[in-house]
Amino acid sequence: MSLEFSSSDDVPAFECVIAALDDGACREIVAVLEEPMTVHEIAEATDRPLSTTYRKLDSLSEAGLVAEVVGVRKERHRKSRYVASFERISIGLADGNELHADVDRSTELGLWSNVTKEF
Repeated sequence: MSLEFSSSDDVPAFECVIAALDDGACREIVAVLEEPMTVHEIAEATDRPLSTTYRKLDSLSEAGLVAEVVGVRKERHRKSRYVASFERISIGLADGNELHADVDRSTELGLWSNVTKEF
């Protein structure tokens, strides 16, 4: 049985998605991302150290499960925020019993890509 990742042209490896979903800290981060949040906000919400939060966000970004959006503060400094970038993931068997994952990308990500919250 071979592994295949299907959805778009720019898709992460099947193993990368599964590894992120298998990580409890990554799942906890996805669960708190109801709206765009900074790394500091995510760390506080999940009660995790910043270093761990950065590593988990890297894993989730590599898997294509979170996206970084940038806003501009009043002082014109860029402020990165993260948002979940999928609505659903399904794993199944395709023809020939090939294991595959379909990631339904968030249709609302376009809205969050232009976030410019002032502080």
